[in-house]
Amino acid sequence: MKSKYIVPVLIGAGIGIALTSCGGGIPDKAKAVTNFDKAKYLGKWYEIARLDYKWERDLNNVTAEYSLNDNGTIKVDNKGYDVKKDKWEQSIGKARFVKKDNIGMLKVSFFGPFYSGYNVIAVDTEYKYALVAGESLKYMWILSREKTIPESVKAEFLIKAQDIGYKVTDLIWVKHDKTN
Repeated sequence: MKSKYIVPVLIGAGIGIALTSCGGGIPDKAKAVTNFDKAKYLGKWYEIARLDYKWERDLNNVTAEYSLNDNGTIKVDNKGYDVKKDKWEQSIGKARFVKKDNIGMLKVSFFGPFYSGYNVIAVDTEYKYALVAGESLKYMWILSREKTIPESVKAEFLIKAQDIGYKVTDLIWVKHDKTN
């Protein structure tokens, strides 16, 4: 009699896994940039600060380069210098827009069908500085087209992040002292 429940439970578990692997989430108080200009966002960005997590632990000199793939997705080429291993690391993935391509809400994948949220929640008019939220309050990045960021932009981004609920005192400030 109990075996009749196995199939519905397995189907429910499969749906649950499929939904959580879709990615593309955004923290409750965060809002993705509207009137987002995909073409202006492409190119090389320097990671100025981040909330640390397993895939970037011990990395400095981190950059992300975004370019268009033939199929309309965005190629994500992340590089960073692992200070413990004393070598450069690289990870290539893809990103796609969750809604429309003029809303800065994307999902990114480095591992097959598994996606995570990548949400541009602030960007200046010249697309020189960006604040990016992950799918939860565990992930956040401050990016710049240069290896530094003006104090006024830094302060603005930190206030915005804190208002959303990020613990900005936990940010790792990335060094840029090597070239690749």
